Amino acid sequence: MTNVNRTSLLTGVLAGFTAALLSMGANTQSSLAIVLYAASALPILIAGLGWGNAAAITAIVSAGATAAALISPYFALLILVVTLIPAGWLSHLANLARPASELGGPDEALAWYPLSDILSHLAGLVTVGMIIVGFIVGYGADISDRMVDIVIQAVKAQDPGYNPDVTAVAQIKSLFTLALPLVQGAIWVLMLFTAYYVATRIVQMSGRSLRPREDIPSTLRMHRNAIFIFLGGLVLTFLGGAPATIGALICGTFGAGFLLAGFASFHFRTRGKSWRLPVLWIAYLSVLVFTIPAFFFLLSGLIDTRRTIAVTPVGKN
Repeated sequence: MTNVNRTSLLTGVLAGFTAALLSMGANTQSSLAIVLYAASALPILIAGLGWGNAAAITAIVSAGATAAALISPYFALLILVVTLIPAGWLSHLANLARPASELGGPDEALAWYPLSDILSHLAGLVTVGMIIVGFIVGYGADISDRMVDIVIQAVKAQDPGYNPDVTAVAQIKSLFTLALPLVQGAIWVLMLFTAYYVATRIVQMSGRSLRPREDIPSTLRMHRNAIFIFLGGLVLTFLGGAPATIGALICGTFGAGFLLAGFASFHFRTRGKSWRLPVLWIAYLSVLVFTIPAFFFLLSGLIDTRRTIAVTPVGKN
């Protein structure tokens, strides 16, 4: 970990201010709001990965204080639990290393915290953060039902002849209560991991990265114990009420982790194949357009769970 000095603290302050501005830009109801929210994690990640924990902590405090002063303490709390703290924790984990000899590896080498564990931590952090947000805003069937009613009224305004069946509307409302946390949790894990990936590349190009560059297709997997958390969330969805909502959220966050692992595995298995590029394009487009093929990659991620530990000589990255 880098020493606490004036440079790291100044970097943290600037990173925190930038993160707060990005979050406030997303708060203006922009069509790019979710991208800006996820991008607000980038400065925190870059500060932590390149300048260490002191810079990351300073950035988080600075961002929270700026958001509280310019918007509200409520807004600051929201971005802290769903974006800033997870970003800082990911940078901390990424910089963790121990002597490889402690794990049966070579002497004079470092073993870095497994990427599989980092991804699993991300899923857990997003789950906890969104549970806190849901508790604060009082998320439940009433809120989701009102959202469905708003959509139906908007459709009726466009088509006065539209008159949905009452039973069908009730079923839609019941599904939406679970679908919303599931989709939001999944999207947020995907966005934050993308921010982590971009941040690692930026820091590596700057020459300040402590962690070695990893081969993502071969190392990006979920921890095997995450399967039990995912299955536990699936069971909770059948209980109804708040447990079902939390279960749907867990399925979304950890399911996104397994989905990422499935895509990484697919990249790894198609290496060296002449047909690799068009098949990858078809795979990504099919998931974006039809969604159902995503279950194939989710299943692939559930099947292939392992921990690959990056090892580097001491003093090298």
